[in-house]
Amino acid sequence: MTPSPTSSSTPPGGPVEQAKADLAKRLSVDAARVTLVSSEEVTWSDGSLGCPEPGMMYTQALVPGARIILEVDGTQYNYHSGANRAPFLCEHPR
Repeated sequence: MTPSPTSSSTPPGGPVEQAKADLAKRLSVDAARVTLVSSEEVTWSDGSLGCPEPGMMYTQALVPGARIILEVDGTQYNYHSGANRAPFLCEHPR
């Protein structure tokens, strides 16, 4: 009996691998050029996951997640995740 495929919206690999793959694709660079600066578990203060957008309202609850900082050619990029959301690029982290 073969296991049935799971239906998940989470890309394969762990959060760091997901963030690296996303950044490499965004910048059109080889993933080997993307280096990990830091990765830490955090508790975000609300549903914005530390990356609020102007004019948006967010749930006011503590949300467990992660902050991943990557670097390509001397420029750092912040990725945030939490609440079952895959890591996403946060251009204006708070």
